[in-house]
Amino acid sequence: MTLGSRLRERRERLGKTQLTAAKELGISNVQLSRYESDDRKPEPDMLGRFAEYYKTTADYLLGLTSDSTLEGATGIPSEAAAFEEFMRNPEHGLFFKDYLDAPEARQEEMLRFWTFIREQERLRRTDRDHE
Repeated sequence: MTLGSRLRERRERLGKTQLTAAKELGISNVQLSRYESDDRKPEPDMLGRFAEYYKTTADYLLGLTSDSTLEGATGIPSEAAAFEEFMRNPEHGLFFKDYLDAPEARQEEMLRFWTFIREQERLRRTDRDHE
């Protein structure tokens, strides 16, 4: 995957149009289009803005890692990273099948719900272990 295709993939994952993303990033739609088509390479500060905006790392955007989550940068699994791993399991994906393609607000709502479910399961296991 190229830098441009990774930028496009992250933008689409957030449910953003090119026009909306460009406006929120403070660049023109033409500039974003050129970045996504690999006609133009971003300067380091722009790369950092992309990583922050798309909730990923510069390493992922540059193709240095296949881990698109911020977990790769911290070494600590984030709730979103754990949830995405859970979602990639075909047995789990049916329940939240639209998560990966959902807009950001919907993803956050689903993540909160999943966090609640996971916590309840942890409490059940703890109670069962103490019986």
